[in-house]
Amino acid sequence: MTIILGLESSCDETAAALVTADGRILAHRLATQEDAHRPYGGVVPEIAARAHVEALSPLIEAALADAKMTLADVDVIAATAGPGLIGGVMVGLVTGKALAHAADKPLVAVNHLEGHALSPRLADPTLQFPYLLLLVSGGHCQLLHVKGPGDYARLATTIDDAAGEAFDKTAKLLGLGYPGGPQVEKAAAGGDPRAVPLPRPLVGTAEPHFSFAGLKSAVMRAVQSGRYATQDIAASFQQAVIDCLVDRTRRALGDSAGATALVVAGGVAANQAIRAALEELAAAHDLPFVAPPLWLCTDNAAMIAWAGAERYKAGLIDDLTVPARPRWPLDPAAEKARGAGVKA
Repeated sequence: MTIILGLESSCDETAAALVTADGRILAHRLATQEDAHRPYGGVVPEIAARAHVEALSPLIEAALADAKMTLADVDVIAATAGPGLIGGVMVGLVTGKALAHAADKPLVAVNHLEGHALSPRLADPTLQFPYLLLLVSGGHCQLLHVKGPGDYARLATTIDDAAGEAFDKTAKLLGLGYPGGPQVEKAAAGGDPRAVPLPRPLVGTAEPHFSFAGLKSAVMRAVQSGRYATQDIAASFQQAVIDCLVDRTRRALGDSAGATALVVAGGVAANQAIRAALEELAAAHDLPFVAPPLWLCTDNAAMIAWAGAERYKAGLIDDLTVPARPRWPLDPAAEKARGAGVKA
């Protein structure tokens, strides 16, 4: 059985994992950087890169020890090669290249977004291509037809902020702390989602894309007004995001004949209210709903190892000259969205 060592270092999580080609997770080690970034209310790239350098090698050693293996037992090295904070991406990719060269193992350079996109198949082996994916995270908000490893058609993207970015900025405006997404979800549980009138950008329009910048600005005005309780703003904001995600996904389902399932992945997919709303949408369209377990939604190395396994099986192997990329779209042929600029 092919064994893949996966390395992840694209943002503020450092991780190493060993996964088999049939989807068994033999070991997973992860180091968070929350304490280092909390004083700044967000990720500081230079601090993140330095932390990856310090953490990655011990994590690899620990994962191998957990699985009672050595590097000689590994068949493939898979490392995130982008997109992400370039300093962190370089740490993981260079480490992966060094291990592949030293041990004479094939290298698979993994797109971090593809790690998220394929992670539902690690969680649910019955999930078959093609499926409609809502990829929703701190840096990305996209709807994609997932046809297979390396084969994606983007239906929609954000024209400004990602949903996770809006969660983080809302948390900062409300003084809820870092990381923002879980803090907003926790506060929202005690609030009234109808208390604060907030916009639903692009809902009901013919344009397929997402927009969250206006919603974020409306939250700022609600906070500055002093008229609303923190929990009510959090709940109203979360409901507005849900309404946007459901409306845009419903529109994409109309263009997704043949999809085997509605799938959600990415860090924001850990939000239980969002998952419940999407599950209801899938049921209304007689489609299975698939979402990874919560720990597989946030950044991790198991999804990178699994994406490496899928790409390796498809013959998608890289040489040691493969570059680290701060930006790397899953669908390079997709038309640039209005207003998205380089984020498209």
